Amino acid sequence: MILENQIAIVTGASSGLGFAISSALVQKGAVVFGVARNAEALEEVKQKLGKNFYSVQLNIANRDAVLNWINNTFSNDKHPSILINNAGVGSFGKIDEAPASDWLNMINTNLNGMYFVTSAIVPFMKISTTHSHIINIGSILGTMGRHEGAAYCTTKYGVNGFSDALFKELRSFNIKVTCINPGSIDTGFFNNSGIKSHHNMLQPEDLAKTIIHVLETPDNMLINEITIRPLNPKEPTHMEK
Repeated sequence: MILENQIAIVTGASSGLGFAISSALVQKGAVVFGVARNAEALEEVKQKLGKNFYSVQLNIANRDAVLNWINNTFSNDKHPSILINNAGVGSFGKIDEAPASDWLNMINTNLNGMYFVTSAIVPFMKISTTHSHIINIGSILGTMGRHEGAAYCTTKYGVNGFSDALFKELRSFNIKVTCINPGSIDTGFFNNSGIKSHHNMLQPEDLAKTIIHVLETPDNMLINEITIRPLNPKEPTHMEK
């Protein structure tokens, strides 16, 4: 896919990997609708990325709000060819101690929100005469479990299953579906789990470049799943000399 002038939706666009993906797409000449809940953070992104970035304050876990925005923004003649389902939340704790609200928050954002956005965008992609691409940001914790991570792992295993079923469903409509499963990323995402970010973790900008590469693959080439890890995930001060 040639990215110039393509319309893209990026959820969770206000920081971290979402910001890096939005920035990389804008640099390629794409028009990006960046979705997030924090209006102030989105405005800062808008100031950095310029006129090709449209900030959308939206809670993707609210189905009515998602449908209202999509139906009032896009049409059969103007709609996204790229959807990056990046928004996600994570918290960790013992299954018998973590509040039920944490579980529900992760399910509602990581799974329901992804479904609400995707199911509303796919009809537009199906009528397109060109190729489209959906990229779902999973996690290495969607391929293996983690101590005190039952809820988060459940959602990310779900992202993998959703992606695998969806690529088989949509490939005949010239819609690609890719699941990206990164290991630890140098953002503040896991702060509440006691994991402190550091520079040996994956860098958001590097992951964004990989996502751009996946988007730019030839039309008849589908990379349906990638697992990406840091080579050495230890903190720099702990590395062997």
